[in-house]
Amino acid sequence: MLTLRQIEVIRAIMVTGTVGGAARLLNVSSPGISRVMKHAEGILGLKLFSRRHGRYTPSPEARDIFNQVNAVYDKVGDLQYVIRRLSQGADSELRIGSVPSISNVMVPRAVEGVRKRFPNLLIDLDVLKFEEALDYILLGKGEAVAMSSRFDHPMMTFEPLAKGRLFCIVPEGHALARRNRISAADIVRHPLIGIDPNDPYGRIMAGIFARLGLTYEVTIKARFGTTVCALVGRGLGIAVIDEFTLAAGTWPNIIALPIIESTEFQTYIAFRRDAILSSYCEHFIALLRREMEALHGGRTGSGRKVTSGLRKPKS
Repeated sequence: MLTLRQIEVIRAIMVTGTVGGAARLLNVSSPGISRVMKHAEGILGLKLFSRRHGRYTPSPEARDIFNQVNAVYDKVGDLQYVIRRLSQGADSELRIGSVPSISNVMVPRAVEGVRKRFPNLLIDLDVLKFEEALDYILLGKGEAVAMSSRFDHPMMTFEPLAKGRLFCIVPEGHALARRNRISAADIVRHPLIGIDPNDPYGRIMAGIFARLGLTYEVTIKARFGTTVCALVGRGLGIAVIDEFTLAAGTWPNIIALPIIESTEFQTYIAFRRDAILSSYCEHFIALLRREMEALHGGRTGSGRKVTSGLRKPKS
């Protein structure tokens, strides 16, 4: 049986009419072409070419073989074309979801990397509430969801993405704005925006308050982190927000203060337990994890570091 390499060499000699021409066409040495051709003739038990006036002419008994060789070569060319299109994402779609806190900044950064790797890939991104993620995955609406927390379900797998922390955000000019960091006891002395004990991030802060026996007052309820930041920027109160939302750096009127108590949390990528993720999705997850880990790692070890675009607390 001929190999694809032998088929390629035979066809190159047919097209160019010389061993030297075939070598140039395939960018290899002439002796290498001759060896492959002779080996192919040995396998077939036929003389494929006769040499006349320096050119190679197909032998009469081998013309049918050459017709089949051309057909195989065309099929290989079609296969290479399909592979090349797939490698660029053509005729393919990546469908992913994310909770709002991760979708604001981290997901777009990862999607940018996916687009560079697969320029023709169609990308469908859904921003989901935490409780919508299960149906999104189990009903086949998308491959995976970036989550701010996890839950137990027999059909779901949760793989760690990155750890994050919460920050207290205050308006510029607020009494707390000159602090380097802030405690839970300091936070509850001021009207709060958006802390919901049913929300994964709100649950962390509410748990700290409960553990320390602190009561707090939420004067404005707001579901999404971007809305919370906008409200704080208008001077309507202070809030506790995750660092991934703050990464946008588009809130010039707020200051982010590290919280003394530990507020570290783990994020996850969720998908069906029986799913085989596409290479596009796996690439997205790897990029998302890298972006999130880089952000969190950049803040570790220095309580005064805040996201670019936000003003640092004054000394």
